[in-house]
Amino acid sequence: MNLTCTSYHCSARAFVAKPFYLFIAYCKLNIAYWLLPVAFCLLPFLLLSQTTETPATEQQLENITENNEDAETEDDYYLQQMQQYIKNPINLNTAGETALKELRILNPIQIQNLILYRNLFGKFINIYELQAIPAWNIELIQKIRLYVSVSDEVKLINSLRKRLSGGEHSVLVRVTQTLERSKGFLIDSSSATNFYPGSPQKLLLRYKYQFKNLLQYGILAEKDAGEQFFKGKQKQGFDFYSAHFFVRNIGVIKSLALGDFTVNMGQGLTQWQSLAFKKSADVINIKREAEVLRPYNSAGEINFHRGAGITLQKRNVQTTFFTSYKKIDGNFVADTSQSREDFISSLQTSGYHRTNSETVDKSIQQQLAFGGNISYQHKKLHLGINGIQYKFKLPLKKSSDLYNLYALAGKDFGNYSFDYSYTYKNIHLFGEAAATNNMYKAFVNGILISTASSVDMSFLYRNISKGYQSLYTTAFTENTFPTNEKGFYAGLSIHPGSIWRVDAYADFYKFPWLKFRVDAPSTGTDYLVQLTYKPNKQLEIYSRFRSESKVIDFNPGQLTLSPVVAQPKQSWRTQFVYKLNTDITLRNRVELLWFNKNTSRQEQGFLTYFDFLYKPLLRPWSGNLRFQYFETDSYNSRLYAYENDVLYSYSIPVFYDKGLRYYVNANYDVNKKLSIWLKWSQTVYKNKTLIGSGLDEIKGNKKSEIKLQVLFKF
Repeated sequence: MNLTCTSYHCSARAFVAKPFYLFIAYCKLNIAYWLLPVAFCLLPFLLLSQTTETPATEQQLENITENNEDAETEDDYYLQQMQQYIKNPINLNTAGETALKELRILNPIQIQNLILYRNLFGKFINIYELQAIPAWNIELIQKIRLYVSVSDEVKLINSLRKRLSGGEHSVLVRVTQTLERSKGFLIDSSSATNFYPGSPQKLLLRYKYQFKNLLQYGILAEKDAGEQFFKGKQKQGFDFYSAHFFVRNIGVIKSLALGDFTVNMGQGLTQWQSLAFKKSADVINIKREAEVLRPYNSAGEINFHRGAGITLQKRNVQTTFFTSYKKIDGNFVADTSQSREDFISSLQTSGYHRTNSETVDKSIQQQLAFGGNISYQHKKLHLGINGIQYKFKLPLKKSSDLYNLYALAGKDFGNYSFDYSYTYKNIHLFGEAAATNNMYKAFVNGILISTASSVDMSFLYRNISKGYQSLYTTAFTENTFPTNEKGFYAGLSIHPGSIWRVDAYADFYKFPWLKFRVDAPSTGTDYLVQLTYKPNKQLEIYSRFRSESKVIDFNPGQLTLSPVVAQPKQSWRTQFVYKLNTDITLRNRVELLWFNKNTSRQEQGFLTYFDFLYKPLLRPWSGNLRFQYFETDSYNSRLYAYENDVLYSYSIPVFYDKGLRYYVNANYDVNKKLSIWLKWSQTVYKNKTLIGSGLDEIKGNKKSEIKLQVLFKF
């Protein structure tokens, strides 16, 4: 079916109505078939996993997946941390600036106002006293109330022996499998060299011990689908192992990390390995804030350090040192020239080690990293100096394509920066100035302004040289990594009362040098406006319009020089959330997308889903289900939708072509120590006989996945 209008002047009303009529007709034709699994799922009435993410967070995670070429992040520290805050809430009567930053909900002005209010008027008596703080409101209090408390100060237990014996042990086991066998599993291994020799299950095993937020240690083991297990090239069992030990607040030691950990400095120009959000409807959330050192026990095999790190604090001065050594994946190239210097043409970041070519690349490169941070904090002023240096066994040497002229090269390089922040009344300034060892520079500077009790504004300017390169960084940029970009971002949030809220941003950027698939300097724009209506605790509706334009090579005539053309894309999304009662929540989303509108290459996309969430009070079971329909003209008009998943997990599939998808989550707490989660999902395509490509190609029109997770605490 083609959703394209026959006339460029067709009305928006006709376009909106057409997919709905098609959807209704399609459901009528298939109602008997589709209602069977839904009815089967409803019978047990065991439906839902955790739903700690807000709509703004879901949008941010969807944006990360889209910008990372559909690759979902495996860093679940954020989810683990929020669950830990539910068990051990942050005490607002004693929490410092660092602890409040870790919530990722409060902006710097709100944090400074809370601390100032507490210093002036003493401890809080009730959480709703927070309404009296400038820049705080009921909506914000409702967001954080799960994760904070108001109580008299209790002296922390600083004894390491007590921390090692008074915490909680947990063992998590997760098994995921796509039920339909892809091409990589069906190839005859006796006559082929490129296939998947391992089992189709993805396995995750994690043991963790945690005492509040003061001490934790654990090990993690993970195997992807298609990787061998205790045989072949994986005789050690799992493909990836991780271990960590992390302790906080022991005398002058603010944090100590052994094993695997992440490093986060400045505004992400020098180093930022933890999950970081970019543009979204949360238009004020543009500043990077986190502890320099964080424990790492996620399944991702790339964004972390392996070694030791320590943060020391004495009065207003904080110092961090770290060192790391690990083997990483890379595309090895044997040099056949007279110099005979082998090199790495690219660093591999997929984490897959299934086929022969993937296993050959595993751990081929050796990386040594060391660096640190020195910061000074005086009241509302923060100053910091950051640095990191890398050394490799084999030199990096990218292909000779012109866009790689300024790419990372050689055996060693470094990044160094200065960062600052300062709050003056209702204005917060922040930024970072960085340089490489070749003196290519990068700058990020931002300002947050609370102009009135109902109006907040944010501005950010970035100027990053085409030669500025870094590893393991995530700044507030349009590019995935901070390089080759100049831009200006402006955000506005208006919330005149507790019912209405308007959020909008505009981002203008340009890339001074060439990029992959863009053979000329280019420019782009990105606009978003979202209206949220929340008349009571039961109902929330938001409607969002987004328009963005990027350029890309377009050369159907095979010219010598590829012309670059703009590819505008607009989308309109409306989502309803209605809490029927204390147990049941209903959710519905409708999204329309226009790609290259009013051109000969125009495409359109449509997606809608309905969620039923059930979480009864004082019951051991909970769960949810989703029924979804999508239709797009091609991959260019693809859409994304956040999905609830088992605990400490989420998924954001990409949807294109035409089909239906449904999934069911179920959670049952057998007792206080043992909990079980089960998720079953299936996507069914219309008029399609092959799904995917290459070794991931599946014959047929269905793709089903089952996920089982068991968590045991003791």
